[in-house]
Amino acid sequence: MRGLYLITNDDPFDVLYQKLHIALQSGPIAFIQYRRKQVMPAQQVREIETLLKLCQQYQVPLIINDNLVLARQFACGLHLGQGDGSLIDARAQLGTQAIIGRTCHDSLKLAKQAVAEGASYLAFGAVFPSFTKPNAQRVSMATLQQAKAQFELPICVIGGLTVENSQPLINLNIDLYAVVGDVLNLDMDQVAQRVKAWQALLEN
Repeated sequence: MRGLYLITNDDPFDVLYQKLHIALQSGPIAFIQYRRKQVMPAQQVREIETLLKLCQQYQVPLIINDNLVLARQFACGLHLGQGDGSLIDARAQLGTQAIIGRTCHDSLKLAKQAVAEGASYLAFGAVFPSFTKPNAQRVSMATLQQAKAQFELPICVIGGLTVENSQPLINLNIDLYAVVGDVLNLDMDQVAQRVKAWQALLEN
């Protein structure tokens, strides 16, 4: 559980699919998370079916955001925000091998609780302001440093991450870098180059 963690944006699905395909071809991706809040449930099912085949082709786990029913239906991983249901219940339903991440915001206390409840990784953020969640509470480098020292689980960071601003996180040996805009909000012909730039940064 290390590397670039791509989270889907709100592009038309055919555009998003092409960008994800390019990204997967361009460098190692740790996870892809399906997060499409503007899409109707029936369409979400069709999109997940299509993305799951793509992810399986590249042997990259697909994580479903906030929807235990869909995660169980497709035998995918799950990411749970603090208000998105019981991690204990999700673990019971998805099994011991499922990848289940938990949002911890800027709180070591929430992270400790997530560890006890069976999380697979701990997500902290926002590190920087982002277009996706411009008003999200921020997490400090000091808290992230404490989290790396305190917990054995992989630490994931999210929020406004770019190749240019993430070196301090590399220095902390953070495990997972959850990114939307810095890859998927770019034009199609820029995606490959950006993924390769992330790969170079993460290999330092």
